[in-house]
Amino acid sequence: MAAVRQPGKTFATMDHNVSTQTKDINASGEMARIQMQELIKNCKEFGVELYDLNHPYQGIVHVMGPEQGVTLPGMTIVCGDSHTATHGAFGALAFGIGTSEVEHVLATQTLKQGRAKTMKIEVQAKRRRALPPKISCWPSLVKPVAPAAPAMWLSSAAKRSAI
Repeated sequence: MAAVRQPGKTFATMDHNVSTQTKDINASGEMARIQMQELIKNCKEFGVELYDLNHPYQGIVHVMGPEQGVTLPGMTIVCGDSHTATHGAFGALAFGIGTSEVEHVLATQTLKQGRAKTMKIEVQAKRRRALPPKISCWPSLVKPVAPAAPAMWLSSAAKRSAI
């Protein structure tokens, strides 16, 4: 890859390869160590901010983004993690993408996508305390949807990200 088009709009964190027991780069085995060392090298080479093992923001990417204010309403977010879509609970347009797409996004700041189909589901009933928003939506989740009910946006961030 020649360059990262906008390194100031890009960050990396170590999550899937990190030991939950210790902050030691060697703790998760040889393959994980090599991958984390490559991430360190690539971030330095291309000027990408890295939340490494010793950084206070380091964590699971789809959790630390919202927690640290990296994820904001109106942003478009892509990441090579299948849970990336959970950033949508915070008003971002978010896509979990594959490895080759990550390279394309880093180089071009674009993501080729087909036109998405839209579907709006409005829940008109007042939410009962005993019924979490996630359960309210389940009968409707035959296709990907974005809940439009005010009750969803009045729920906590944790509940919205679970939907």
